[in-house]
Amino acid sequence: MKLLKTLPLAAAVIVAPSLGFAQEAGAAAAETQFIFTTLLFLMGGFLVFWMAAGFAMLEAGLVRSKNVTMQLTKNIALFSIAAIMYWLIGYNIMYPGDGWIIQDVFGTISPKDIKTEIDAGGYSNASDFFFQLMFCATTASIVSGTLAERIKLWPFLLFVVVLTGIIYPIEASWQWGGGWLANMGFSDFAGSTLVHAAGGFAALAGAIVLGPRLGKYKDGRVNPMPGSNLALATLGTFILWLGWFGFNGGSQLAMGTLSDANAVAEIFANTNMAAAAGAVTALILTQVMYGKVDLTMVLNGALAGLVSITAEPLAPSLFDALWIGAVGGLIVVFTVPLLDKLKIDDVVGAIPVHLIAGVWGTLIVALHTQATLTDADGNPVLDAEGAEQTVGFFAQLITQAIGVISIGLFVFVVSFVVWYLMKLTVGIRVSEEAEINGLDTAELGMEAYPDFTKG
Repeated sequence: MKLLKTLPLAAAVIVAPSLGFAQEAGAAAAETQFIFTTLLFLMGGFLVFWMAAGFAMLEAGLVRSKNVTMQLTKNIALFSIAAIMYWLIGYNIMYPGDGWIIQDVFGTISPKDIKTEIDAGGYSNASDFFFQLMFCATTASIVSGTLAERIKLWPFLLFVVVLTGIIYPIEASWQWGGGWLANMGFSDFAGSTLVHAAGGFAALAGAIVLGPRLGKYKDGRVNPMPGSNLALATLGTFILWLGWFGFNGGSQLAMGTLSDANAVAEIFANTNMAAAAGAVTALILTQVMYGKVDLTMVLNGALAGLVSITAEPLAPSLFDALWIGAVGGLIVVFTVPLLDKLKIDDVVGAIPVHLIAGVWGTLIVALHTQATLTDADGNPVLDAEGAEQTVGFFAQLITQAIGVISIGLFVFVVSFVVWYLMKLTVGIRVSEEAEINGLDTAELGMEAYPDFTKG
C-alpha cells in the first residue's frame, strides 16, 4: 500500500524534468521560427530594395543620353520619398488592424511606431515594415519610366507623395490589410495587380494627361527613339530578375517550418521559369515578326514573365509557370505596338509589362487557387468528409476580375485627377525647348552623357 502511494510521487519526479524540457523545446522552436521568418523578411526586403537599382539602370539605358541623369535623380528621390510617406501614413492605412476609419475600405492615418510592437505574428514588426515598404516604392518606380523625357521633376515627385502615402496603401489594404477584397476571396500572392498593375494604371493616367514626346508620332508614323545604352538596360533587367526572388519568395511570409522553406524554394523555381519563358517567347516572336531580334522586347518579355507569375508563384507546376510566363512575353510583343497606335507614349514599356501582364497574372490565379467557402461566422464550410469546400474556377475568376477592375478604376481615376489638377496648376510638362535640349540640362543644369547610339 505504501508503495502504491509513493508511485505517483516518483512518477511526478521523473516526468517533471521532461515537461520542463518540453516547454523549453517549445520556446526554442518558437524563437527559431521568429528568427527565420524575420530573416526571410529582411533578406527579401533587401533583394526588393536592389530592384530599385534595376529600375534605375533599365530606365537610364532606355532613355536618350540627354535625359539619363534626370531618370537617375527621379529613381533615388522617389525611393526616399516612399520610405518617408509609407511610415508617415501609408503603413497604417494599409494595415489598420481594428482601426478602420471606413470598415474594410480605408484604414488609420498616423505614423507607425514599430518599436512598441515587437512580435505580432511570429516575426519582428520592423522586418515586416521594411519588407512592405519595398513594395510601395516599387509601385512608384513603375510610373517613372513611362513618363520619362518630358515630365518636370517636382510635379512628378509630388505625385509620388500621393501615390506612396495614399493611393497604393488604400488599394493594397483591400487585400493584404484584410479589407473587402480579402473578405470576398480575391487572391494576389505577391502583387501582380496590387503592385504592378496599380503602378501601370497610375502610369497610364499620367501618360494620357502628359501626352507623347515631341516627334514621337508625326505624319502618321511612329518615330523610334532608341535608348542611350542597352548594356545598362540589360544590367537593369538582370538586377530586377534577381530582386524578384525576394519579391515573390519573401511573400511566403513564413520560414519557420520545413514546408515553408520548401515553398520558398518552389517559388524561386517558378519565378525563374516564368522569366525565362517570357524572354524566349519575345526572342522568337520578334525574329518571326520582324526578321530580327529586338533586345528591348526580350528584356521586357522577361519582366512581363516575372509580373505574370507574381500573383501566384507557389501553386503552379514548373510547366504551368513556363506557359504563364510565355503569355507575358507574348503580351509585350503585341501590346507595345498597340500603344503606339493609340499614341500613348510609354518610354520603357512599363504599361504592357506591369499593367497588362499584371492583369493576366491575376486572372489566371483562378486556375490554380480557389477561395475557401465560409459561413456567416467566417468559419470554413466542410464537406461530408470534413474537407474544406472551395469555390469553382469561374466563380474565382469573377472574383479575380472584380478585384482587378476595382483596383484599376480606383488607381486610374484618382491618379488621373491628381495629374490633371497638377497640369492645371503647377504644370507637369517641360517646355519644348527644354525637351529638345534634354532634361539633364533644363531641369538639373548638367551636361548630357555621350550618346552611345551614335558614331
